[in-house]
Amino acid sequence: MKKDLPDKSRLREEFNRDFETRKLITRELEEYIEGCLRGLPSNYIVRARVKNFDSYFKKYISYLKTFKNEEAEDAASGNGIPMIHDTIGVRVICPFIDDIQTARREIERHFEVAEVEQKGNEFSFKEFGYNSLHLLVRLPQTIGGKYQKSGGGNFTGEIAEIQVRTILQDAWAEVEHELVYKAEWTPYDLPMKRKLAAVNASLTLADAIFEEIRSYQKRLHGQFGRRRQDFFRQVEEQMDAVIFEDGGQKPASNSAPLQFQGDASSIDDILLNALYAHNKGHFNEAIGFYTKMMDMKPETKVASIILKHRGMAYFAQGIYKEAVADFEASLDLDPASYKSAYYCGIVRSCLKEWQRAADDFSKSLVIYPYQVYCLFRRAQVYYHIEDYPAAIADCEAALNLDHEFEQARRLKELLLDKLRM
Repeated sequence: MKKDLPDKSRLREEFNRDFETRKLITRELEEYIEGCLRGLPSNYIVRARVKNFDSYFKKYISYLKTFKNEEAEDAASGNGIPMIHDTIGVRVICPFIDDIQTARREIERHFEVAEVEQKGNEFSFKEFGYNSLHLLVRLPQTIGGKYQKSGGGNFTGEIAEIQVRTILQDAWAEVEHELVYKAEWTPYDLPMKRKLAAVNASLTLADAIFEEIRSYQKRLHGQFGRRRQDFFRQVEEQMDAVIFEDGGQKPASNSAPLQFQGDASSIDDILLNALYAHNKGHFNEAIGFYTKMMDMKPETKVASIILKHRGMAYFAQGIYKEAVADFEASLDLDPASYKSAYYCGIVRSCLKEWQRAADDFSKSLVIYPYQVYCLFRRAQVYYHIEDYPAAIADCEAALNLDHEFEQARRLKELLLDKLRM
């Protein structure tokens, strides 16, 4: 039996009945998803839209063409209208490929997900369809429950579509939509197909390269973080022992064998190996890598950073003369490097060059005044040279920046006791 043609006027009337309400729901849904993704490391762009009737009807006709008559009836809703689930649509755009799955996990945590589909997996590298993660979600009670349908009930549980893509995937989808989907006539000759496929392949490759760079940066920052923590731990152990006791212990290098990855030739790979060796306590190997990078004549800013790290490796072995020379050289190359000035003060404190240490800490604080530990370290130096009022002033400044800084509080109490004697 032949299926009746759809009554476009009736469909328009039914569609428009709840159109304004769906616009309100869409705006709330957009804000809700923005809130779900706000705390994530990457910056997500959320855009929402309500499908207009012309787009809806075009998809409606396309949907009917896809099925045989009996299947179309089975796929239809109770009133014979096919279930088109992207009437409310949200697009989530992220910088990197890995961000897609991060967004998916957050969406699945906040919504009941009815269906997940990875668009584009069906295409070969010779084709030009776009990649996109599509999730069909049910509207939560907090959004759908406050709106009443014209026919009774609320919108809770209705389906909305969320598409998650990278910036480049979204750019390609927009262009492809204009060139292919909306065009009445499309030149599908072989040269045109090759051009479209080449553009799509280039964008896909760019996404992969961006992800590779990001992965490298994560590894590098992870090694930086570990190195920084170890350095400050060594500062605590060595400097406090020198100031309040009578000399510190010289740390030993790790003698266990170290396996490096690959044959590093670029300055980025050498830096990663240097940090890896440094964090493992292989200070001589780390110093060798840092020196090799300096021999490659890097740009000024990079050279300043390398010298700063090599100085830390020297400091970790108690080789203070070379350490302070590297920190000074780092500061000469980058006069804004308040950390290099601070590290100079640390080393000179260990060398018991108290006045020069105080000058270094002061120089660091001129560049960047809001350094709790720099104020505390200068207070320790003032304590040693018995300038108790200056030391108390630094402790109070540190406590103003961090009311819970217990070390500064204890030192202040010690200084006050000295003044009472």
